[in-house]
Amino acid sequence: MASSAAAAAHSLATTLLLRRRLLLLSPRRHPTTLAPRRFRSSSSSSSPAAPPQPHPPGGRRLRGELRSTAMSSSTNSTVLAESVAAGSSGDVELLPFVNDKHGGVIVEMTTPMDPQLFSASLKASLSKWREQGIRGVWIKLPISLANLIQYAVEEGFWYHHAEETYLMLAYWLPATTHTLPVNATHRVGVGAFVMNDKREVLAVQEKSGVLRGLGVWKFPTGVVEPGEDINIGAVREVKEETGIDTEFVEVLAFRQSHKAFFDKSDLFFVCILRPLSFDITKQDSEIEAAQWMPVEEFAAQPFVQKHELVKYILEVGLAKEGPGQGLRIQ
Repeated sequence: MASSAAAAAHSLATTLLLRRRLLLLSPRRHPTTLAPRRFRSSSSSSSPAAPPQPHPPGGRRLRGELRSTAMSSSTNSTVLAESVAAGSSGDVELLPFVNDKHGGVIVEMTTPMDPQLFSASLKASLSKWREQGIRGVWIKLPISLANLIQYAVEEGFWYHHAEETYLMLAYWLPATTHTLPVNATHRVGVGAFVMNDKREVLAVQEKSGVLRGLGVWKFPTGVVEPGEDINIGAVREVKEETGIDTEFVEVLAFRQSHKAFFDKSDLFFVCILRPLSFDITKQDSEIEAAQWMPVEEFAAQPFVQKHELVKYILEVGLAKEGPGQGLRIQ
């Protein structure tokens, strides 16, 4: 009799504890959430079967493989999540979300959450969104909540892209080929053609990269920062590498290449800049040397002679400087 009473007391304490955890750890609703606050979880026997999921971009069988291989490993998680829901009178808090402009929803997690509660909320949310005809689902997880990634992947989410502080996961609810846009495909670089009144071009030697230690003089180059215009990026790179102040004149040329940086494509813009100062102060961390170099000497380098793009840039840049400035590179 005493053992039965102790067991009953223990069961009651466990239920009360689960209730308290749900209240404390469930995320707050976003003020623009249009879905109802709570969704009553049904048993697995009465839940409609989830439609088959299409493959992610590139024809890879990622989602199908994840769903099948994760089935056994997610069984214990599902049982525990359902028991948590049952301990709170069958109610599961939906994940906070906002509607996007294309019939989807965006979940931006910001508050720490128990992984099992997250799993239960995610299952309930997906079921409700499927009923409402939602198509794409995005989950933005900050790096501090990386422990929740596994539970989203087990439900069929795939990696869309990652930045320094977060990972974006994606999911397609309809049983059709998904139309979610792919991640950014290009990186943008800039180069600067800067020439003074003495027919000298601004040239640098780099401390790193494929030209390191080869004694090759080249134009200042760099990568445009997020949200930065091409002309501003070119002026900034020249200032950082050489200390020379310049003003933008025009875009001289550009080229596109592929498989350049982690399989991304690359757009490279060469800009003509007019020098506003002439005393060089090189960037010690990245630049081995910098100088004003006679254009004929720059053009005579074997590297330039063999590099058709550099030869073209030099010829067009000199022609743009006006009559008498042209140089035909043999």
